[in-house]
Amino acid sequence: MRAFIFDLNGTMINDMPYHTAAWQEILNTDLGGNFSYEQVKQNMYGKNNEVLVRMFGAGRFTDDEMKALSLEKERRYQSAFLPELRLLPGLNEFLEKAYQQNIPMAIASAAIPFNIDFVIDNLHIRKYFSAIVSADDVITSKPHPETFLKAAELLGALPANCLVFEDVPKGAEAAANASMPCVVLTTTHKVAEFSHLSNILNFSSDYNDDYLQGLLG
Repeated sequence: MRAFIFDLNGTMINDMPYHTAAWQEILNTDLGGNFSYEQVKQNMYGKNNEVLVRMFGAGRFTDDEMKALSLEKERRYQSAFLPELRLLPGLNEFLEKAYQQNIPMAIASAAIPFNIDFVIDNLHIRKYFSAIVSADDVITSKPHPETFLKAAELLGALPANCLVFEDVPKGAEAAANASMPCVVLTTTHKVAEFSHLSNILNFSSDYNDDYLQGLLG
């Protein structure tokens, strides 16, 4: 592969339970919903405003209200997760090896810049990434391929030469829609949940996995 494209949450850091808990508090306590943890988890993909529409229907919130709720959700997530913020095992070494081998790398996430900056600046890993695509940079979020195609374009790589790292079925589906192979990190979802996808090369619990180590020689 000539380029690596990483999703962020759940793929580089194991933080999805914190996102789910923050969303559940916003949706139920603040907004009067009655959603289970599993309901929130299954619907928590794409942009934050899309999550709100998915859970409450169109027209419930104004754009300004959704923007404020999105930012408040991220503040609560960051406050809870900061003491636990760390890369998945083996990822720091994986990034350094890829960087030394001049493999172009990008982050392509449905997160807003506020969240992406929180992760990469607190972990001091910005130097590894030649491109960052956030929710603010695309019109249509995953499983639409725009996020990954834009990352490939910014890296100057053909889609078929990009390897995507993901953790959720909708993200792996977005990679398939972009004609990109995918490695799945099993931090968030079970292997069986990806059975409908044919572009997955490997399932890995972390970056110490022998398959992933083999990518870098």
